[in-house]
Amino acid sequence: MKRLVTALVLCASGALAQQQTQTAEGAVLRGLDKFSGQVVDIELPAGRTVQFERLNITLTECRYPSGNPSGNAYAGLQITEVGRDGVVFSGWMIASAPALNAMEHARYDVWVMRCTTS
Repeated sequence: MKRLVTALVLCASGALAQQQTQTAEGAVLRGLDKFSGQVVDIELPAGRTVQFERLNITLTECRYPSGNPSGNAYAGLQITEVGRDGVVFSGWMIASAPALNAMEHARYDVWVMRCTTS
């Protein structure tokens, strides 16, 4: 299963590389606390880190199809957990396919909604 997911991510990354994209100033992410049911939209500028519950989320880059800012967003994220060594998630999340490269965490879900432009 892990190999299938890796292959799909590589295909999606290849599609991103082939499609003409523009870099956005930031992204809107959605966070879910599975225990409480709390859903939060998180606006995050590129290169910045925000805390959602016990997660530290860093947006490295957000890209969208050239000429279509409301189109499919691709967000490069690095997510760590307070009090836990290592990275919980590092890679690209794709708005149109959130399960393609999802963060695996027992309590929290995070996914990209869209890129933000000026």
